[in-house]
Amino acid sequence: MFFSKKVGIDLGTANTLVYVAGQGIVLNEPTVVAYSLEDKRILAVGDDAREMLGRTPGSIVASRPMKEGVIADYRTTSAMITYFLKKALKGRILWPQVMISIPGGASQVEKRAIVSACKQAGASEVYLIEEPLAAAIGAKIPISQASGHMIVNLGGGTTEVAIISLGQLVVYKTIRTAGTKLDEAILSHMRKKHNLIVGERTAEDIKMKVGNAFVTGEKEKTMEVKGRDFQSGLPKIFEVGEKSINEAIQKPLKFILEGIKEVLSKSPPELAADIVDKGIVMSGGTALLTNIDKYITHYTGVASFVIEEPLFAVIRGVGMAIENLDSFKDAIR
Repeated sequence: MFFSKKVGIDLGTANTLVYVAGQGIVLNEPTVVAYSLEDKRILAVGDDAREMLGRTPGSIVASRPMKEGVIADYRTTSAMITYFLKKALKGRILWPQVMISIPGGASQVEKRAIVSACKQAGASEVYLIEEPLAAAIGAKIPISQASGHMIVNLGGGTTEVAIISLGQLVVYKTIRTAGTKLDEAILSHMRKKHNLIVGERTAEDIKMKVGNAFVTGEKEKTMEVKGRDFQSGLPKIFEVGEKSINEAIQKPLKFILEGIKEVLSKSPPELAADIVDKGIVMSGGTALLTNIDKYITHYTGVASFVIEEPLFAVIRGVGMAIENLDSFKDAIR
């Protein structure tokens, strides 16, 4: 019997995580690829490539090949999957079985692109699992029961909102607004309000340190930001606080909130009653934003809570599903 490894991949817009059956999560790196424009050669992937974001000379491009949860640049994505598989399997790619997460409402074309990118990277079998289901499995929600559970998976490129019952998505919506849109909002706010031009990575740092979805009356956190003055063009250091950043991210947060409200309004009454009892479960890297649960609770009136280690919810779910293919076959496409 030819034994092939089982590998789970959470191919996110911001981070890619890889799970190997029997070993757990073996890799967690940014979804960034740097390649040279002249001969299209891939120079760096993951952490090394992220270091290059916004710092490359003209002949090298460092970019994120996934946009809003789907493949934007096919060639680069497939090379990146190959790299991550090689690194996770320590160089021995022997036709692994790969399970990969996809956005809830992914189109057939998007699904086919992901399957063929994995096959090109050397996978023998490719299984697809919808992200909200994977996040729910990873958050240890008993999805096979006949009761409604609501999960909001806030990723880098997309926010997946779903109500799950009997192991299937009953109502779901993919909102193409998530972590990267928050970064962009911070970027443009810094430019418009404070005349400061900052890069993508700095915007992300600001979000992580002083980003706050729901400012309460506590002492305000501040951080110093280094960037370039918009008018003089000279480097400048500026002190920015939570209130200012809270104002910056209101618009993308509102989009996410509207999506959650829409899913709630479409849910069958019995399931809506279950959700009021159990609350909204939040996962994904962007769920680490300070007070995002308070923000959702305040505006929906439904208790919301963020699970432990939200960044790993999807990959844990993918891992559990690939290790127990038989029991999760309804969830797998």
